[in-house]
Amino acid sequence: MSKPPANRFRPSDHAFAAESLAQIGRGYVVPDRVALITGCSSGIGRELALALHRRGTIVIATARRAESLQELADLGIATEALDVNSLADINRVVYAIKTAYGRLDILVNNAGYGQMGPLLELDTRALEAQFRTNVFAPMALARACAPLLRSRNRGLICNIGSVSGVMPTPFSGAYSASKAALHSLSDVLRLELKPFGIRVMTVQPGAIASEFGRHAESSLRGVLAPDSWYKRSEDAVHARAVESQQNATLARDLAKRLASELLRKRPRPVLRYGNKSKLLPWMARWLPRRIREWLLLRRFGLRRLQANP
Repeated sequence: MSKPPANRFRPSDHAFAAESLAQIGRGYVVPDRVALITGCSSGIGRELALALHRRGTIVIATARRAESLQELADLGIATEALDVNSLADINRVVYAIKTAYGRLDILVNNAGYGQMGPLLELDTRALEAQFRTNVFAPMALARACAPLLRSRNRGLICNIGSVSGVMPTPFSGAYSASKAALHSLSDVLRLELKPFGIRVMTVQPGAIASEFGRHAESSLRGVLAPDSWYKRSEDAVHARAVESQQNATLARDLAKRLASELLRKRPRPVLRYGNKSKLLPWMARWLPRRIREWLLLRRFGLRRLQANP
């Protein structure tokens, strides 16, 4: 009798979870790691699910729409719909992982998006939505998964941040702030969870080829009003939204590098990878603020604007 295919995992079907556990009890070989990854419909999440799967890890790949994961399911990867902003969804998936495998070794908080636009022209709901997905959701997942991650004294939480959280730029203020917050939370979690054998890693990618740019540009709909102060720089606003796709590093390359790091005995606390992932932090640290701001004002078309009396 062969082991049930991984893609039969369904958190809503606890009978199957019990079946999987029973198969393990009958002597089937258990892969060394169990990993939960959010935001796997495309880009980094999808490629990371594939990379870890190829290395023998049990991967539970999630996204808001289950149908967007069909290609992963066809390859034998466990897939499940998960809205990271739904506590009920989070609890459902974590309960099923506990029932099926009794443990979790790796949590990768990858799901997120970029809300673009001038800060003063974003309403409160847009700001709240940005932080809800990019900051509050990773914390909710970490909280729900922590008991399972502690079970073998070697759990790992990996939060996907961004170099935009290290060096913020005009028209990406909400996104940059959310990633800076995630970086800070990761730094504190790393210390607070160390006594319990849970490591915390932050990934700060540079420009990575994905659907991020398309989604970021769509976030601008309705942001710039006809009488916007930034109307004359509208081209620069849209350029910022898709900038991450210019000379971008392949998501597959980042996933291979990250998969190797996640499976190390002692993964590094911070991993930077991809185009501009070293340059932008260097500029933020070493360039005098006056020069840095002059470059950003020019790069994003703000020098052409004149304040009205």
